Order: sequence, then C-alpha cells, then structure tokens
Amino acid sequence: MSTTEQRVAVVTGAARGIGAATAVRLAAEGRAVAVIDLDEAACKDTVEKITAAGGRAIAVGADVSDEAQVEAAVARVAEELGAPVILVNNAGVLRDNLLFKMSVSDWDTVMNVHLRGSFLMTRACQKHMVDAGFGRIVNLSSSSALGNRGQVNYSAAKAGLQGFTKTLAKELGKFGITANSVAPGFIATEMTKATAERVGMGFEDFKAVAATQIPVQRVGEPEDIANAIAFFTGDAAGFVSGQVLYVAGGPLD
Repeated sequence: MSTTEQRVAVVTGAARGIGAATAVRLAAEGRAVAVIDLDEAACKDTVEKITAAGGRAIAVGADVSDEAQVEAAVARVAEELGAPVILVNNAGVLRDNLLFKMSVSDWDTVMNVHLRGSFLMTRACQKHMVDAGFGRIVNLSSSSALGNRGQVNYSAAKAGLQGFTKTLAKELGKFGITANSVAPGFIATEMTKATAERVGMGFEDFKAVAATQIPVQRVGEPEDIANAIAFFTGDAAGFVSGQVLYVAGGPLD
C-alpha cells in the first residue's frame, strides 16, 4: 500500500460515545471511516459529522457477535471504502448485576459482544491487513478488567480482551500489524449514565463523586480515549504492540 493512499478504518459501536469520538478523530487524521453499530440509522450523526468536515465515511449496521453479519459488513467496507487496515473493537454492552443475581443470558450477552465480537471483527479484517503489509488493531478494555463489584461478566470480558490483544500482537507482528488495548477509566457516556440510573443517582452527582476519586479531579470524556486510540493507529506507533494503556486520569491500584 502506498503511504499516500487513504487508509480505511473500521470502528465498532461508533454511533455514540467513545466509538463516535474515535471515528471523528480518525477521520480528522485522514482516514476513511466505516461507522459500525447494531442500528445503521443510529450511525447517521457520526457519519454526517465526518462528511461535513470533508471526510469520507459510511454507516454500516451489523451485530458484531453474528459471524455472517460481520463477514458481510467487512466485505461491504472493502467494496465501498477500500480494504480496512485499521480496526477499533469498541462495541460493548452492560448487563451489570451481582453474581447471585446474574442470569446466564446477562453473562452470554456481554461475552458475545465484547469477546466474540472482537474475535469475529479481527478475523475478518486481518486478511486485508496481511495483504497490505500494514495493520492497526485497538481493542477497548476497561479499568473494570482489574475487578469491579457488580460487573463479573464485564470485568471478565475486558480482562479477556487484554489477553486477546497480547496474543494478536505475537501472531500478527510479522505481517506489519500491531495490536494494542486502551482501558478507559470513568468516561462520561451513555453507558456510565445508565450506571448512575441503576444506582439511583443523578448523572451530574455521579460524575462529581467519581471525580473526587481521580487524581486529575475530573471524569474522562470520549475524546480522551479517542486521542489514545489515534496514537496507536498511526504510523508513529509501529514499534508499540501488545500494550495495555489505562486512560483513567491517574494510576490504578
């Protein structure tokens, strides 16, 4: 691939939050971006923001845990934008509960989206990366990978993504492909707003309390995570692979 050719990025769960901010940031870096989410119509705002700024983007609806839908989505991206050589596995869901209350469905749903979805998307995209001799994979983990009450499913999935990332780095490095993981701390998104509602707190109060526990004394914004992802997906990060970067406003115990 010529270095002057516009590289194509795929961002899952990109209709809102961290995914949307990442898609916009990668477009600003000169990438063509496939905005993937479960509901294609929900991707409209992200795509319009990119195209209004002069970028190229398409909306693609797909359930990342469904093998056939993933294969079809990646094939469509390759046809309409070009071979995807940057992949950000961001799609995620919450099904929080204490262990004794957690249903098998709650466990399976979280595992299927985070782990199976990342596996299927990576497997579908890596062939394009190998052919290009260049690839960047970023998997979204979380500070919850270190353990978090009421999130045994989410914590296990996010910890699993770190092992997934390190293994990808070892397997794919010889093809010019790097794999890294970004692990956000508290980020103000619809997901954390839902958590506030679950525990019966107003979102502003929830964020204020969280900020007191963070060394930089504020909660994170989706753009904070997008900035880290932009580094990992760039040419300058070619010798950085298999790493987990916690973006949490300070060190974590």
